Amino acid sequence: MKHEALHPLGVRVSGIAVGALNPSDTDELRTLLAEHGVAILPDQHVGNDEFLAFVQSFGDLLFTDGETPVDGFPDLNVVSNVGRSTPPKSTFHVDTTYVPHPPAYTALRAVDVPEQGGQTLFSNQYRAYDTLSADDRKIVDGASVTHTVTGLDGIEGSADHPLALEHPVTGRSALYLTAPARCRAVSSMTAEQAFEFIARLVDHSTREDNVLRHSWSPHDVVIWDNRCVMHKADHSGVVGDRTMHRGMSSDRAVARPRQAR
Repeated sequence: MKHEALHPLGVRVSGIAVGALNPSDTDELRTLLAEHGVAILPDQHVGNDEFLAFVQSFGDLLFTDGETPVDGFPDLNVVSNVGRSTPPKSTFHVDTTYVPHPPAYTALRAVDVPEQGGQTLFSNQYRAYDTLSADDRKIVDGASVTHTVTGLDGIEGSADHPLALEHPVTGRSALYLTAPARCRAVSSMTAEQAFEFIARLVDHSTREDNVLRHSWSPHDVVIWDNRCVMHKADHSGVVGDRTMHRGMSSDRAVARPRQAR
């Protein structure tokens, strides 16, 4: 396995085939994800059988209730602009944080790549934490956020998560956020204070110099570590069909609240 580091996060990986991974390749890729956040695997001429086995190599499969499953693959869901009169909406977020144990990993397989546009953006949440002001870091350390579900008809749920996570592989601290509309409350804050604080932290996390923009090519597979990355799709200016298949999985290692130093 060979890899090339990207900036300000991410790694491009070659010499590995998407499919059921052996334990040593799984551990190596898990370490790369923990260190770099995102792994881009180009030229993967595979179908959903191989893609599903790849995602399952990292842990138990997870599925977000209310999403549209892939025909014949109920553990995968479709992300697509096909058949829509208006572009999908996307803001920076982490997948399915309204459950007690959110997915550690999310992966996308490019099925249809548009002629123009349709990038996926990723933020470096390690760097977001490291560059907090001293005052904001004092607030973040030890604080928790109530995450709730939005945009899924008939689905309800909420869960509390630390605002700063200590990654179980690297031991580094990451700012753990999702879209402000999904952050319902922050410990020891009024609703107004919480909304303003979360919005400011998201703006801080997603400034241009802290974001990787991935332009999709046919046969790309991209996987990322939700414990140190936020992501969003850029649906502006898309020309053509954009269809991805998504899989998510857990991890044996559980992230912990950042420990006071």
